Formats: sequence, structure tokens, C-alpha cells
Amino acid sequence: MINLVVLPIIVPLLIGTVLLLFRNNLTVQRIGGIVGALLTLVISVVLLTKVYTDGIQVVTLGSWDAPFGISLVSDMLSVLLVTSSSLITFVVLWYSVYALGEERERFFFYPAVLFMLSGINGAFTTGDIFNLFVFFEVFLMASYVLIALGGERIQLRESMKYIIVNIVAAALFVITIGYIYSVAGTLNMADLSVKLGEIGSMGVISTIAIMFLVVFGIKAGIFPLYFWLPGAYYAPPLPILALFGALLTKVGIYSIARVYTLIFTTDVAFTHDILMMLAIATIVFGSIGALAYMDIKKIIIYNIVIAVGVILFGFAAFNSTAVTGATLYLVHDMLVKALLFLMIGVLILITGKTNLREMGGLIRHYPALGWTYLVAVFALAGIPPLSGFAGKILIIQGGLEGGFVWQSIVVAASTMVVLLSAIRIFIYAFWGSEKPFNAPPKKAYSQYMAPVVVLFVLVMGYGVFIEFLTPFFLEAGRQLMDPSFYVDAVLGGNN
Repeated sequence: MINLVVLPIIVPLLIGTVLLLFRNNLTVQRIGGIVGALLTLVISVVLLTKVYTDGIQVVTLGSWDAPFGISLVSDMLSVLLVTSSSLITFVVLWYSVYALGEERERFFFYPAVLFMLSGINGAFTTGDIFNLFVFFEVFLMASYVLIALGGERIQLRESMKYIIVNIVAAALFVITIGYIYSVAGTLNMADLSVKLGEIGSMGVISTIAIMFLVVFGIKAGIFPLYFWLPGAYYAPPLPILALFGALLTKVGIYSIARVYTLIFTTDVAFTHDILMMLAIATIVFGSIGALAYMDIKKIIIYNIVIAVGVILFGFAAFNSTAVTGATLYLVHDMLVKALLFLMIGVLILITGKTNLREMGGLIRHYPALGWTYLVAVFALAGIPPLSGFAGKILIIQGGLEGGFVWQSIVVAASTMVVLLSAIRIFIYAFWGSEKPFNAPPKKAYSQYMAPVVVLFVLVMGYGVFIEFLTPFFLEAGRQLMDPSFYVDAVLGGNN
């Protein structure tokens, strides 16, 4: 029997491979893609309940025990992110049936998305730092296909930048892996935690920690390494932008969180203080970008950067309250960013424009879209009692507990920046004098809105029922703050 831990990686990979054989049958492509994502979601939910009831789940591939064999590990953080990624992929694929266009769909869109999901789930699950690199390359190769899908000039230009940046990051990743292996003699994350803990604080280990921060910071989009992100995410169609914005930067955040809570914990005063400074700078510069633009896509894209800073602040504060809040806010941000990008897609369908100055008066014709967008913005900003509030308040509380007073004030102030930047879309597009627009057929509008409404309900439920979900995040925070849970699950009696 195949272990549940493996299935969220294997299922989308196998179904995506089968779909490669049916390029000209769009119906099979659509059904296969949606069913593949839905099946992965169901498996992830089952795995989530198993991790919660039975503890961290580990499978070691091949006939070698850890740390010599290849370990796949589902702890609470990992399985929460796998479940969220599978859910978002399912909703976005449903939305894409109506929003992407048949020409783009036929160019291996559904297989590429499933391959990307497989790589993302693998990155969240692997217990080996070299295989983290391998899964990075799997989902990045799929993203190269997606970012250029359609072949428009802006896509080709930005895809070249995107590919070059990721090739440089991959080279640095391999070099850094070589350095850490030369120091510790292992690449298993649990074994690294034990061996580096025994070595203690050393300059070379802190240097390697900063090199990993650079590698993963490029993926996450932290300051000053986010320079590639606004243009690259702006280029592809909205369904692909929703996937990128919700998922790809989160793999970088997860990787930083994993190595900075499990492996590099012997020189926190140095490594985590640098992470703290970069997190605050990311919030500040993301805020500047979000306020500077009148393009609806750019506004939400820069809000991705702000959220990256807020989440990493929680992990940099490195106490139980802040780490739990960062985990909670991470899942929230994945869901709400996907929702907002899908809503932006509906708005572009209606107006055919992305410049706010060319929109206005839509609330008279599309009140449901307008008011749901406004509530989603409140959730994004963390207005109580919506989904962003609990995570952000825990992050700020944890920052204050750690003595990071002015930094916590910056995080709190970012709430107003997020609200101001995103609510401009509501004010300009839905209020004011009515501007010309081409109303889509009611059927097309309803088809676009159906997955949006489903995701909206889930985001609202995430806030309303947060009391019932909190035990999952408390467990995630507990496991992250005490690496012995992870180490004992992986190494057992070998450590």
C-alpha cells in the first residue's frame, strides 16, 4: 500500500502525465485536470486528519533508513500547506475552464498545472534538502511553461527574466547544498538539525544560513530580491497569476521557515535578526509599490510582497506565539490572494481594462462582485473578525513578546496600507461616475463567479470558524518551535 504522504505528490504527477497524451481532447484535459486537483485535495484532507490524530507521518523511500534514504515528512505545517495548495489549484482550474481561453488551454495548461502542484507538494513534504532543490526545479519547469503560455510580447520578455533569475538561484542553491554537506556530512533535514546542534555556533554555519536565506528569499520575493516579481507575475493570464501569487512565493517562505526553525537555530541573534530586518524592509517597500500604482493587477501583486514580509516577521521573532500566527496567516494569505486575483479577473472581463482611472460606477450593475470584493479586502487587511485578523494579531503579539516593539508597529501599520491600497480598487471601479464598459453575457459572468463564490465562502469560513481550526495551527507552532518532534519522527532511534 502506498503511504498517504506520497500520494499528494504522485497523484497530480501521474494524472498530468496521462493528460499529455490527450492534447487535442480539451474535454479530457479539463476533466482530468479538475479531477486530479480534487483527488489530491481529498487525499490531503485525509492526511491532515491523520497527522493531527497520529502525529508526524514519515515515509523513507528505498531500502535505506533515514538519514541515508530519501525521507518524505508530513508534519502539521507541511500538510496544511499541501491541503491549501491543492484546494487553490482545484478552484483555479475550475475558473480556468471559462477564463483562460481554448487556445491557451490546448498548450498543455492542465498537465503543467498538475506538474507544478506535484512539485509544490513535494517541496512542502520532502525531508531532504537536496530533494527540496529537485522539487523546486519540478515546479519551476512547469511554471516556465505557464508564464509564457500564449506567447504575448510581455510574457516572452518577463519569462526570460524569470528563467534567468531562477537559473542563478538554482546554481546558488546547489553551491550552498555543497557547503552544508561539507560541514555536516548529511543532507537529511532532521540529521542536519542534530549535527549542526552538536557543532554549535560557528561562523561558517551562519554564513551558510544567510546563503540559504538568499536562495529562498529570491523565491519568496523578500527585499531586495523581489525585483523580478512584479513584472513576471503581471505578464501571464489571470488564472496563472492567481496560482503564482497564491502558491509560488509561499514555497520560498516555507523553506525559510523550515530551515530557520529546524536547522539554523544555534546563532539566532545573528541569523534571525537579519531575517527580521529584511522582513521589515520587505513590508516597507511592498507598501510603497502597492500605493504607487493605479493598475489593479500591480496593486494586488505588491500586496503579495507586503504579506511575505509580515509572515517572515513572525518566523524571525521566533517564539511560539509569533510562529503560530505566521503559520495561520500564511494559509490565510494563500487563500485570500487567490480569491482577489480571481475577482480581478472578473473585473477585467467586465471592463476590458486594468487602469483604475478608466473604471467607475460598476456597483450599480454588479453589486454582488463589488460587495464581496470589499469584504475580501477587509479579510486581506486583517479586519476582525475576518480570516486575516487572528494570524496578524498573534504575529504582532509575538513580536512584542520578543521585544521587537517598533518592528511590530510597522507590521500593524501595514494593515492600513493594505486596506488603503486595495480599497482604492473598490472606490474607483465600483463608485464614482460610470465609465464605458462591455458587459459580458450573463452566462459568462455567472461561470466566472461560481468558483469565486465558492472560494469566498471558504475564506469567510476560515475566519468565522477559526476557533475550530486553531488547534491545527497551535500544533504546527508547537512542532516548529520544538525540532525534537520532527527529528524523532524521522530518525527514530537512530539519533
